[in-house]
Amino acid sequence: MPGATLSRWTMSYFAIACLMLLTAQGLMAAGYGYPAASIGAPETLVVVHVTVIGWLSLLMGGALLQFVPVLVARPLVGGRFAAPALVLLAGGLAALVAGFVALSGSLDLPLFLLPLGGGMLLAGFGLLAGVLAATLRTARPLPLPARFVAAGLVCLLAAVLVGAAFTAGLSGLDESAPLARLLADGVPLHAALGLGGWLSITAVGVSYRLLAMFLLAPETDRRTSRAAWWAMVLAAGLVALCVVLVLFAVSGVDVLFTAALVLSLAAVALYGGDVRHIYRSRKRKQAELNIRATFPAFSALGLSLVLLNIPAVRGGEGVAAAVYLFVFGWLTGLGLAQLFKIVAFLTWLEAYGPILGRMPVPRVQDLVEERHARILFGVYYAACAAAALALLAGAPGMFRGLVALQLLATLALAREFIRTRRLAVVPAALRAPAGMVQPHLFLPLSASRR
Repeated sequence: MPGATLSRWTMSYFAIACLMLLTAQGLMAAGYGYPAASIGAPETLVVVHVTVIGWLSLLMGGALLQFVPVLVARPLVGGRFAAPALVLLAGGLAALVAGFVALSGSLDLPLFLLPLGGGMLLAGFGLLAGVLAATLRTARPLPLPARFVAAGLVCLLAAVLVGAAFTAGLSGLDESAPLARLLADGVPLHAALGLGGWLSITAVGVSYRLLAMFLLAPETDRRTSRAAWWAMVLAAGLVALCVVLVLFAVSGVDVLFTAALVLSLAAVALYGGDVRHIYRSRKRKQAELNIRATFPAFSALGLSLVLLNIPAVRGGEGVAAAVYLFVFGWLTGLGLAQLFKIVAFLTWLEAYGPILGRMPVPRVQDLVEERHARILFGVYYAACAAAALALLAGAPGMFRGLVALQLLATLALAREFIRTRRLAVVPAALRAPAGMVQPHLFLPLSASRR
């Protein structure tokens, strides 16, 4: 990214996101939520929303603040709103989780916390989406990766609107018949819009650019890439239509949802072919760890979607294993793998960008130690796959132990991110030349250091 500028708040988003991932894994390892409780229990909803909003959505939001300007070759519009959005999202998640705890009866808290949290999250995501959409609007017609991001933002707003409606129903604030139907039949649709629409479509779009950039591969607008975009957009549109049908008690939801899953599987097959093409056309012959560590994530994406397209799995207990593989194998695995490189790259820009060309500086890869991290990623993915199998086999004790192993691997990876920020791995002779900027751990850059 020649001439790239740094988003002031990206590292803050990343830090809170990693903390939320560790929290979610700790809760599961302690036996909180599914499978100790039912899939729809308030305890499970706590774990789900800490993972999806606290970890995955904050991670994606922070990444987009940095990379949307790269995708469209335009400066970020309204970057000053990134901090208020983060405050709203963190506060909204805290209120939402407290509302779920109140719903479980564990603590005597007001149920009004649910719609309060939903409203704050709607405001926070709306603000974040507004910043990103305004930036995208400056670059029409959009390049293909940016079109994926635009579609993901639409899915984000749809998912948050449905979620806010859920909080009104669960708290008793709204007891209308359409909302009651949505509460009864709309949870899979809400999850599909969030996990499949917002997070996955966006991740696919950003990865097209990141893979080409990190592998030094030519960026081409292939027909298969455009077909993948259309398939994903159509799948998301069908899910959104299902929400409308549920609200108005119209039949056909199961057929449309099944069609959306089939389209998603076709899109992933096209995406996989594109990833293979990018990898084969690379100029960097030795792929770095952040690329190699994404391959298991791609496998988890394909396998989980194959499982979800099997009616017996989708309608039984196997759905939990498939979703777990999707969330922690695909989305979390991809996120951790790319964080390994992105944290190093942003730290390098911050620390050595001001003196680049004036004196010797380390390479980006000098900020990380791949040998240790390679083992950690192997442990993480192996534990994730085994945990999904434990869910499929109905072995909750084994599942908790394997999640604890994932937690240890994630903690160790978080330590690697901190070491990167501290420049601990950089050779001493190159670590602190005159004029370099010592990065903060996660606080934003001051205006004078941008």
